[in-house]
Amino acid sequence: MNWKAYDFFPVMGTALNRDNTLPLDFSPANTFLENVNLSDTSEFDQFVFEQLKGKGKQFGIGGYMEHRAIYRRSEVFATDEADFRNIHLGIDVWTESGAPVYAPYTGKIHSFQDNAGFGNYGPTIILEHDLDGTRLFSLYGHLAITDLKGLQKGQEIQKGEAFCHVGPYPENGDWPPHLHFQLMWDMMGNQGDFPGVASKKDLAHYQRICPDPNFILQFE
Repeated sequence: MNWKAYDFFPVMGTALNRDNTLPLDFSPANTFLENVNLSDTSEFDQFVFEQLKGKGKQFGIGGYMEHRAIYRRSEVFATDEADFRNIHLGIDVWTESGAPVYAPYTGKIHSFQDNAGFGNYGPTIILEHDLDGTRLFSLYGHLAITDLKGLQKGQEIQKGEAFCHVGPYPENGDWPPHLHFQLMWDMMGNQGDFPGVASKKDLAHYQRICPDPNFILQFE
């Protein structure tokens, strides 16, 4: 697919680039994570935003297909050791809570719900887009709970419309404030939710369904 043909609107309202955005590493290779109590959201939050402040950046970014070390903080991702979900299927954009999030392309609300619980998505909205006859779904997780008020399935959302916000913890699933942005070709019957993390065993399956969100974010 020629993604550039669609001239997507910046999801955070401004283009993400090296001037305003810092790549963040949450893989086991980042040994600094060993000194952070990730189960303490305030400590985790301080760790993230001290990095952004130290580099003078508004946003942090990263995570697509990243093997992550941060998911053992929550039982949401645990099944058994052989099937532990720790490979991230979306891109996270870390920034202050309350930051508006914009629709990259005209679409309609497919579904939404509050995926409550420590380590979960919290308030989540999924849009459905028509790209010249091809359906694409975009997921926005860790939102503000007020973003779900008054929504209706099928409601049209215009390209460039600010339709939700980065949520604060604990209502955002108890994470340092960030947007989980993910793309899917197939919702697999899900409503208001979709796996954002895969196990190694299931990775090939989800790679086919979840393209790189940076085709839309265009961080370089």
